Amino acid sequence: MEFLYEYGLFLAKAVTIVVAILAVVIFVLAASMKNKSDKGELRLTDISDELMQLKHQLKEELLPKKQFKAYEKQVKATEKAAEKKNLTKGKVFVIDFKGSIDANEVSSLRQEVTAIITIADKDDQVLVNVESGGGMVHGYGLASSQLDRLRQANIPLSICVDKVAASGGYMMACVANKVYAAPFAIVGSIGVIAQIPNFNRLLKSHDIDYEQHTAGDFKRTLTVFGENTDEGRAKFQQELEETHVLFKEFVGRYRPNMDIAKVATGEHWYGQQAIDLGLIDAVSTSDDVILDLVNTHQVIKIQYQMKKKLADKIAHGVSLSVTTMMNRFAERNQSV
Repeated sequence: MEFLYEYGLFLAKAVTIVVAILAVVIFVLAASMKNKSDKGELRLTDISDELMQLKHQLKEELLPKKQFKAYEKQVKATEKAAEKKNLTKGKVFVIDFKGSIDANEVSSLRQEVTAIITIADKDDQVLVNVESGGGMVHGYGLASSQLDRLRQANIPLSICVDKVAASGGYMMACVANKVYAAPFAIVGSIGVIAQIPNFNRLLKSHDIDYEQHTAGDFKRTLTVFGENTDEGRAKFQQELEETHVLFKEFVGRYRPNMDIAKVATGEHWYGQQAIDLGLIDAVSTSDDVILDLVNTHQVIKIQYQMKKKLADKIAHGVSLSVTTMMNRFAERNQSV
């Protein structure tokens, strides 16, 4: 009986603690939803300083002490001379864009672009590392428009492609004043594709009816469950062709010297082939481009990150607390 009494008392305490924790979680989540904020913060990384520290560290490790001291003396003299002449380097703002199918990363890109336009001086420029195989037209259209804002603000824009900038990715890349690509980076794929499964015959074979009601002849051209018509297919193809025309016109606007008819076939090319077709301006990796820029500019990486919500932090803490409590509960049972 004493064992059952202690066990029941412990169980009541455990349930009380769990209920209390859940009440706190629900309260916090409700408050978070009520005061929902998607605000993030800008994070700046001085790439020039990081590379300088790396160089300094390597010199210290590899050079004899006498030569290293001479190197340090030379660096300090150079810095003093620059301060005396009041020389200031222009800045290169670096942005990384790794795009998904729906290009949802554009929400961060627009914040980064706005920040740069707000603070950039006349000698500053922007370098964007693009990595994307493309996706939804409207998403990548907006991403390209964000980069065009830099062009409209007369801020020199360069794009680096280390792996892939195809379709929507190339739609972004072509906006730049200068496009770099690694030797085997994939670029191009100026085309439009749409794939839609149709389960109408499967539904019919199981005597399942499907109804779709629209107002407007072409509100829905093709359907997943209904029976498609030749008229609907023709209209859908027409829409794809119209989108392709807009894509070609967009690319041609920024790269007028390129034979758009030759490259807008939906094909893709490697960097060392793309330069001959005018798709890019130089074969190089982003690492080499940045190493060159560090000699003449202060290179700063800018990244917009979403703040971790309070609810997420508390939920994580509660999860750890519940796990700890359950472990103790299990230990107590074992000891009993």
